[in-house]
Amino acid sequence: MKSISLILLALAAVLFSVAAGQQQKYTDKFDNVNVDQVLGNDRILSNYIKCLLDKGPCTQEGRELKKTLPDALRTNCDKCSEKQKNNSRKVISHLETKKPAEWKKLLDKYDPEGIYKSKFEKLNKGRR
Repeated sequence: MKSISLILLALAAVLFSVAAGQQQKYTDKFDNVNVDQVLGNDRILSNYIKCLLDKGPCTQEGRELKKTLPDALRTNCDKCSEKQKNNSRKVISHLETKKPAEWKKLLDKYDPEGIYKSKFEKLNKGRR
């Protein structure tokens, strides 16, 4: 009986580590969303912004983004795929230049102390 318990415990540990390994990246099921199309459509972009600011309903993609965003900010997007990182930079750049008032509202909600914005700016200086 003791050996069965040890085997079950070992199996549980293996399953947990496998499951944890699968959670190392964010879901990619929305990676095919055309970010350029969203950024080029004020109505759609505004709906995403309203979702993130708790001012309007969220699509499935919006809910996933809203759930993931705080962790992505905290971890400097460590769990993001390369595509997600590129899309994030594209969205941030667009919001900074084309929608500064909305960008400020998002920063006020998700980064009130400016910690993540500062990290992002330092990271991007190295890429230019």
